[in-house]
Amino acid sequence: MAEKFLRRAQIEKLTGLSRSTIYDRVKAGSFPKPIKIGDRAVAWLQSEIDAWQSDCIAEDRDR
Repeated sequence: MAEKFLRRAQIEKLTGLSRSTIYDRVKAGSFPKPIKIGDRAVAWLQSEIDAWQSDCIAEDRDR
């Protein structure tokens, strides 16, 4: 199955995170890095976002 690219607006809706929080977490290494898909465009891999969400759930449940 082909990977699906998600743009920032989709990431914001899926995660509930703001634009600035997404980029702060990318910089800190706690959120998946985007992939450059054009001169001025980036996207995230859906599989990496799904894994990040699963990790967040698992971490919360382990408390």
